[in-house]
Amino acid sequence: MAGGPAAAGLALGYLADRLLGDPHRGHPVAAFGTAAAWLETRCYADRRTAGLIYTGSLVGAAAALGAALERVSANRPGATIMTTAIATWTVLGGSSLSGEGATIANQLADGKLPAAREQVRNLVGRDTAELSTEEVARATVESLAENASDAVVAPLLWGALAGLPGLLGYRAVNTLDAMIGHRTARYRRFGWSAARLDDLLNWAPARLTALAAAAWAPLVGGTAGKAIRVVRRDAGQHPSPNAGVVEAAFAGALGVRLGGCNIYHGTVEDRGILGDGRPVQVADIAPARRLACAVSLSALIMAVVLRGWRS
Repeated sequence: MAGGPAAAGLALGYLADRLLGDPHRGHPVAAFGTAAAWLETRCYADRRTAGLIYTGSLVGAAAALGAALERVSANRPGATIMTTAIATWTVLGGSSLSGEGATIANQLADGKLPAAREQVRNLVGRDTAELSTEEVARATVESLAENASDAVVAPLLWGALAGLPGLLGYRAVNTLDAMIGHRTARYRRFGWSAARLDDLLNWAPARLTALAAAAWAPLVGGTAGKAIRVVRRDAGQHPSPNAGVVEAAFAGALGVRLGGCNIYHGTVEDRGILGDGRPVQVADIAPARRLACAVSLSALIMAVVLRGWRS
């Protein structure tokens, strides 16, 4: 795939996500999830090898589809731009993420805590039924941070490095991690390969996200030095090698404290304390959204330059 048209396609797809959000019907990622769930019912076994075959088959199919689309559009700049743009729009989730954050902030500001508890379930996997206003706000900011990396920076980076196979393959991995990458009795072994592959593919994007968040910290009243210090000191307390880095950078940039104990399927998990600022308030959601948007724009510029440089 030619670097110039592909870079233009990445930019056009990013713009479509910002302006249009996710497709309202027939979202390809949702269709992939439906197919993955169907396949799981037929090949599940409580073994790592079964999970490896399952994950490899689905990710391989997504990457192969990307490679086929590249072959079809080869040497046709217009087709390359459009296929890359559509694929990028499909896999990005920055606009929907920001919209969810705005909705939750408005609900909390209006005193509609039950509605906000329900809404935040679109962003996090923790139990939300008993969360306080501050806990819902913290969950929202943590999701804005983590998904700035997972839903924008990472797919753009892999699209720049590996074209359509990178875009679609990464989204397949990330979707499977969300579906089966849990440390529950059912998925501890079957979902192991999906979780570890997701960790691997997000290692570099998470750290680029943290650097971008630090660079943009003055936009939200913070400093780059504080954000970097919090990452170095606190990121390792989080059980995720990538989420901890990103959330710590946002905590330092925003001057708040993230992490703590969350409940997942009735089990309490300690996510560490990230940052030494004040507890998150509802008013912190808006600057977190701005920071996530700035980070996303930085990722787009990096991806376009990288893809164009490869031409």
